[in-house]
Amino acid sequence: MSIERVAVVGAGFFAAFQLEAWQALGVEVAGICDTDATRAEAMAHRFDIARTYADAAAMCDELQPALLDIVTPPAAHAALVGIALQRRIPTICQKPFGDDLRQAEAMSEQAQRLQVPLIVHENFRFTPWFRECRRLLDAGQIGRVHAISFRLRPGDGQGPRAYLDRQPYFQTMPRLLVRETAVHFVDTFRHLMGEVLAVTARLRRINPVIAGEDAGYVIFEFEDGSTGLFDGNRLNDHTAGNPRRTMGEMWLEGSAGVLRLDGDARLWWKPHHGDEQEHRYDRGGEAAFGGACQALQAHVLQHLREGAPLQNSAQDYVRNLQIQSAIYHSHSTGRRVDMRTFNPHHP
Repeated sequence: MSIERVAVVGAGFFAAFQLEAWQALGVEVAGICDTDATRAEAMAHRFDIARTYADAAAMCDELQPALLDIVTPPAAHAALVGIALQRRIPTICQKPFGDDLRQAEAMSEQAQRLQVPLIVHENFRFTPWFRECRRLLDAGQIGRVHAISFRLRPGDGQGPRAYLDRQPYFQTMPRLLVRETAVHFVDTFRHLMGEVLAVTARLRRINPVIAGEDAGYVIFEFEDGSTGLFDGNRLNDHTAGNPRRTMGEMWLEGSAGVLRLDGDARLWWKPHHGDEQEHRYDRGGEAAFGGACQALQAHVLQHLREGAPLQNSAQDYVRNLQIQSAIYHSHSTGRRVDMRTFNPHHP
């Protein structure tokens, strides 16, 4: 399939990262749509985009893009995905992928029924550091893996102005830490460790100006018997030149040793009973998350052009949202939730 032109919906904070990635990949962005005309025009000027629109359907009908990239808050996802799928346009949709699980499932089912590629823009697994972790796992360097833990500390959630400069809607989301941030690590943990068998969670709100939770612990049990721990709060930072680069620190433990990710995206390898040394790899450039957006978008292009296996299809991503639902249910009930028996629609 030839990808000659892409159209983008959404000209907010995160759209710039995806537009930078399309530009780096040499793909023409033929049009950008936003309900705020001033914002659309500013982004079009910045990235030399020829056309701006206020209506996504009109943009799709006029431009007939080979791919639609949806970069809007979740409330707009269902309508925009529907516009694209009705026109048989392959689509990338920003996470969290709809307002709720039912909406995500409906979008996924529609895409499957129409046989139109629908991909969720879940880019953390495409960061250079997690891709290198996956490579080392596949090479057997870590041995039999038995645990993973991630300590999230981006340091952007303190005080009355928390999140207002980047994504102000964070303040009013009734569910924040897990829905917006920890879901990245649900996906990453699945990518590195395999399928989730059960979860146990304790969540809380520390900053009183926001509506949702901003701290918590989630214990994961994986099907192979290994375990995971997500320990997150958005208030404190960690040792890093840019605390948002990795968002925190990770430990991946196996029979052969421990692989550690630090806040500057360096990987450190400590063989069992040996000395820790830095594991050198390409940490990516200055783009957000080491160029993860570009890597994800290049992966989608490869799938559309060559039929290469696809990660992050809507069908697969729905499983992350089911696990997310189980995490909230575990917190509300104070119980461990087994994914084999959990029904997210009738918990």
